[in-house]
Amino acid sequence: MGSLKIRTNYGVHLNCSRFKILPLLCVRKQHSSNFVPRHEPVTESDVNKLQTFVENASKLLVLTGAGISTESGLPDYRSEEVGLYARSNHKPMKLSQFMESEAMRKKYWTRNYIAFPRLTRIEPNAAHFTLTDWERKGKLVAIVTQNVDRLHQKSGAENVIELHGNGYVVKCVNGNSINCSYKISRYLFQQQLNELNEDLFNNFDTLSLALRPDMDVDLNSEMVQNFRVPSCPNCGGILKPDIVFFGDNVPKHIVSSVYEKVEQSDSLLVVGSSLKVYSAYRFVDFAHERKKKIAIVNIGPTRADHLNVLHICKRSGEVLPKIKL
Repeated sequence: MGSLKIRTNYGVHLNCSRFKILPLLCVRKQHSSNFVPRHEPVTESDVNKLQTFVENASKLLVLTGAGISTESGLPDYRSEEVGLYARSNHKPMKLSQFMESEAMRKKYWTRNYIAFPRLTRIEPNAAHFTLTDWERKGKLVAIVTQNVDRLHQKSGAENVIELHGNGYVVKCVNGNSINCSYKISRYLFQQQLNELNEDLFNNFDTLSLALRPDMDVDLNSEMVQNFRVPSCPNCGGILKPDIVFFGDNVPKHIVSSVYEKVEQSDSLLVVGSSLKVYSAYRFVDFAHERKKKIAIVNIGPTRADHLNVLHICKRSGEVLPKIKL
């Protein structure tokens, strides 16, 4: 294979000829509907209701969940038949497991190492691009997302608050009293992992593995035994993706920022989220208490349906582009 350099969003140049897994970065992924739950076609009534909601909103805040990315080929957790929980017994790794067990950290990073090149190929879909267009036209206060895939930024959106962090930054989480601020881009960390495990995955078919919404794949336990993970070069601490794990807390400054955005808005649009996790639902509940207008575009029921909100139970990538500003 010839030498091919690509430039990432972080200004990092990767030479694809050096890596056995990274060449997958050089192939663009087509959009997929494999993980979109069953749903009815969008009706004229759906469009008219959402059109009225958006038109009447002068300061619209958008909250997105994993459902907005299913059309890009990333599964969500809870959708019937196609969600991760419906297809397997897998449960995402908890923060306590990652921090307390070297074996669990090795397991996480082995899987993430294999999955990362494929995840970088995932492209935004029509719903992402529509929200970016609304942002550029001055319609949005901000986009708050539960997702760690950075597809909003990839679509060109600028004012994005990542509620649960993102999978493209790795940071030191030193458990000692030392306050280490070391961070590295996930692309460069991938190079480090490759150099440490250069011969471990020869002739390994990464494309046969199923992706998960937490930027992970499912591997046999035997494959992680010899995987090597570097420690923080500054203090020797644990390196962790800048993601809010299950059992972790959203940083207080992020929570405060989202509450401020809710206060600034007059309407809240939820896209692709069942709102099952409290870290997202609390903002909808807060908006309801503040008498904000609320609409939800999500296939399937949500935790906020009892609030008597407008719920368009359709595919976001089909209905959002039909809204005219």
